[in-house]
Amino acid sequence: MNQSGMEREGAMKKAALVLSILLIILTFIGAGYVLYNRGRVNAGYAAIPLVFALASIAFYRNRK
Repeated sequence: MNQSGMEREGAMKKAALVLSILLIILTFIGAGYVLYNRGRVNAGYAAIPLVFALASIAFYRNRK
């Protein structure tokens, strides 16, 4: 693999890590929103970012 290909892999891995951190933060914000409203709002505010965070973390871990 040439140098630019290795740099691209590193950039993709770093982007996946940053995205997963942002999605985890969104998950906690969504969970706080659901708790603040005593469960009367949809739990998807916390669950959907969690699903995407798990996918992003899996992508990050599978990159070499």
